[in-house]
Amino acid sequence: MVLAHIIDSWTRDADRKAEAFYTLFFIGGVASPLFLFLAGMASAMSAASKARREGTDAAGAVQARRRGWEIFALGLVFRVQAQLLGMGPLTNMLKVDMLNTMGLSIVITSYIWQWGRHHRSRIAWLAAATVAVAMFTPLVRATPLLAAVPDPIEAYLRPATSYSAFPLLPWAGFLFAGGMVGALVDVVRTAPRRQFLLQVGIAVSAVLGVWLAWHASFQPSIYEHASFWYDSPTFFFIRLGLVAMLVPAAWLIELVVPARGLQPIAVFGRSSLFVYWIHVEMVYGVIAEPIKRGLPLWGSLVGTALLAFGLYLLVLLKNRLLERFELRGPFRLLAPVIR
Repeated sequence: MVLAHIIDSWTRDADRKAEAFYTLFFIGGVASPLFLFLAGMASAMSAASKARREGTDAAGAVQARRRGWEIFALGLVFRVQAQLLGMGPLTNMLKVDMLNTMGLSIVITSYIWQWGRHHRSRIAWLAAATVAVAMFTPLVRATPLLAAVPDPIEAYLRPATSYSAFPLLPWAGFLFAGGMVGALVDVVRTAPRRQFLLQVGIAVSAVLGVWLAWHASFQPSIYEHASFWYDSPTFFFIRLGLVAMLVPAAWLIELVVPARGLQPIAVFGRSSLFVYWIHVEMVYGVIAEPIKRGLPLWGSLVGTALLAFGLYLLVLLKNRLLERFELRGPFRLLAPVIR
């Protein structure tokens, strides 16, 4: 995530046409679907855990929905912060960004999870929702029926002028897919042998999915209007497959690497919203104005390493300072960010 944003914001124009730039930008770009995918996994697993403790599926779904609305509200707060610090056009306040889409997608996932009532039906419905989002994205983006909808509302479904950064289609599909995998992981949580089989199944499915989507991308499109990089289901499933491969990879790494060696990743993971919240302004805000579009590509890579290390130190400092601090009243909304 930090890599993608720094390369996009800080790299000079002369290096932006190099193959290395596009390669690194693509690698860094995997962070966005991964962020949503992991949020979906966490939502499904947390809902299942809450349901077991409380004895009802409704309790787990309500908790997930509350979390989703909190993140959606944080997205609005984030836009206010960006406006105050950057003083851009007021239309930026209505921009549909990552947190808006993540929050709404978690809410939708919680309803699907609750309606399923059993892990098999939940997995099936979340898989169906993932496929539906991918397949309907080109149709929604091409339909003239949404032209009359106000741009700030239309932006939640497809790009609309400057309002859209992460419309629900196709980005919600990555969170639905994460919810499906999270439901699968929860099913085998107490069975080591089944955990191994699940990880193998995810790895094989991910590789096969990427291979099939890649080959399908060279075939005539079934859509009248579709672009591979813009809205095609093939690109969606290629990225989803790459993200899904990281699940068995992480499982395998956890088996062979001592827990102490994984501590930085765990620290970053638990504070992912905090890192997202503060680094965007550092990279795109007025503080970075002197170096925007001014560094060679290698300079952006050095900047990525330095900023990542600095963010890690900030997370450790934040954790220490807030270890015993309790948020009260309306400030509890910020708990997902600073906890």
